[in-house]
Parts: sequence; C-alpha cells; structure tokens
Amino acid sequence: MATVIPSGDVLGAHIEGIDLSSPLSEADRALILRAFGDHGVLCFPDQDLAPDRHKSFAANFGSLEVNVAAGRYTVPEHPEVMILSNMVENGQAIGLKDAGQDWHTDMSYSATVAFLNVLHAIKVPRRDGQPLGETRFANMCAAYDGLPQDVRQHIDGRTATHDFEKFWEEMRRRPGSPRGPMTAEQKRQKPPVSHPMVLIHPVSGRKALYCNPGYTMRIDGMPEAESAELLAFLFEHQLSPEYIHAHHWAEGDVLAWDNLWTLHYAVADYGDDEPRLMRRCQVMADKVLGTPDRLPSTA
Repeated sequence: MATVIPSGDVLGAHIEGIDLSSPLSEADRALILRAFGDHGVLCFPDQDLAPDRHKSFAANFGSLEVNVAAGRYTVPEHPEVMILSNMVENGQAIGLKDAGQDWHTDMSYSATVAFLNVLHAIKVPRRDGQPLGETRFANMCAAYDGLPQDVRQHIDGRTATHDFEKFWEEMRRRPGSPRGPMTAEQKRQKPPVSHPMVLIHPVSGRKALYCNPGYTMRIDGMPEAESAELLAFLFEHQLSPEYIHAHHWAEGDVLAWDNLWTLHYAVADYGDDEPRLMRRCQVMADKVLGTPDRLPSTA
C-alpha cells in the first residue's frame, strides 16, 4: 500500500512504498488520485521505469497524448513517451531541449486539456555535486482564493482563449532556439480554443484559476485593453511567492503533477555540458472529467 508524505509546502508530496514498474492495485490508484487533488505535485522516488511501464502507469489516469511538439523526440515504438534532453548523440539532439522553460499549464491550448504530466528522471544535471534544473510549480487554487472578491466575481463564468503558438513563438525568440516556425499541420492540429477562467477541480471540488502566461491570449467578450490589463494582473498575482513550490530532481524520480490546478516552469540553469535526460507521458483529462472536452466551470 502506498503512503503519502506531504511536503508541508503549498504543493507537493512524496509517495513511498510503491513500485511503479508493477501494475497498480485499485486501492493504490484511488489513493494516488486523491493525492493529486490534495497535493497537486507527487514524487515517486527511486523508480526504474522502462518506457512501456511508464506508459502503463500513466494510463491509469487517462488517455495518453502524442504531443504536437514532439516531432522525432519520442522513444522508438512508444510515440506517447516524449524525450526531454539537452544531449547530442552522433551530431543529433536526442530530445526537445527547451521544453517547459516558462510558466504555463500543459495542454490548455487543446480542446481536451491535460490532467497529468508524468516525468521520469534518467539523468539530472549537476554542478559541484548539486542538482540543477529544478521544476517550479504554482498553486492555482490558492491563487484563486487569494484574489480580491471583486476580481473573483468578474472572472467567474468567463472564458479565455488559449493558443499553442503563443508559447512556441516565445521559445523561438530566445537566443540559440532550435525551433522553426510552427508548421501548417501543427496549427491545424491545435487551433486556438476557449476554456473557463475558473474551474471546479473534479477530485477536490475546489475552485482553481485556469489561465497562464504561456498560452492564454485574451479574455473572451472583453474589450482588448481591459482584457490585457486584467490578464497582466492575474499573471502577476498567480506567481506570487506564497503560491510557489520547487522540486529538486534526483535520478530515478518519477514526478507527476496535476495540470488542472498548477502552473509549472522548468528552470534551465545548466549548460550543454551538464546532461539532462527525462522521459515524459502526458495524461489527458478525459477520464477524470468524464466528458473529454468540457471543463467543470463556475458558469
């Protein structure tokens, strides 16, 4: 039976007493699902997961996505397992180098949004024995609760437009970016979509602020200047220090987080000579929501 050990921080818990390379019992699956609603970010330390077992664990919680940004950076014969890495072999990058390097919520740009990210750390960059490349998270239930009452009333029931191209172009503008322009096929697969700005979490029942600097473009039905001003306020508010939690990686960590009420940011404080290698599965919210393309909103 798995044991949940809370971090004592605004997010986060360790799950001990479970080997993710073996099938989950229904009791463990239920305990882990509850922990996502309670803690948002879960670390399973000291795991050794082959790609097929990585997929099997993640699929306990929903359908797996083949990410539109993955390109060739997937495990052979396992397109659902994306490779995130700064490593080069035979002159070729083996993974996506700049994934997640700004604040965002995965798949908010998709009609069916993401429930979980599940990352397995194979190599963690280190300098002077200290791990680099931490991942930071922000608690969007706490951020919603911390909004002024008039702002909460203003955004309850509203929707906002999210666009994959916003984050992609932000990454392209960075020096040395390997990304080219989005292809017509990528744009066809992921056109802009609208989602509620406030959702009801399907596990905890709490309200969460659902917008993010990476993908949210505008508030629907609001004058452009007013929308830009309100989004700027929300983006600053949701990254207040009291809402932030950081995970410091170790080899063998499987870190899984709930995109429905967290933002995240992969800190790139390591060099090309400090190797980082992770494998990722993305779990869609179809199973946890029951209806694949409708978020439980306050509308």
